[in-house]
Amino acid sequence: MLFRTVKIGIVGLVIGLLACLNVSAAEKGANKIGIMDIQKVLVQSEPGLIAKERFEAKKNELEASLEAEQSSLQSLKDEIDKKSSVWTKEKKDEKILEFNKMRRDLQTKSEDARQEMKMTQDKELEPIIKTLEKVVDNYGAKNGYTIILDSKASVVYFNKANDISDDLIKDLNKAMK
Repeated sequence: MLFRTVKIGIVGLVIGLLACLNVSAAEKGANKIGIMDIQKVLVQSEPGLIAKERFEAKKNELEASLEAEQSSLQSLKDEIDKKSSVWTKEKKDEKILEFNKMRRDLQTKSEDARQEMKMTQDKELEPIIKTLEKVVDNYGAKNGYTIILDSKASVVYFNKANDISDDLIKDLNKAMK
């Protein structure tokens, strides 16, 4: 019952806000709403493509170094599986200890690589996003938009005519040259 009351209250609040917006819009003229797909802008813009290229190069480099260690670990595991029955207990314990140490080292290096990839991604995207914020502000002001929303952020439906992503890609490309 409480949930229903809260839900009705929220719906009422939203309707009231929309009514205020409509009255305000009627007084000042129609609101102009733009929708952008930030993923599309980041992925299809020239700076985004360059950042992706750098990110992929770093990813490939780290994966190659980890693959070599993974291969060594697998070889040691195969050796233990095949030869452990003929080894002495001391030799078997030594190899298992070596395997466990290699596995822990690989896990640590994998976690370090994930953190390095996150840092690389942040480093590559930060200047693009900062510039994109300025581009969106300038575009919105220049073209008379009341609001510009990201299509992935709680926008359930929008008319594709309101999508300004392609224009923002062009402006971002110009701004970052």
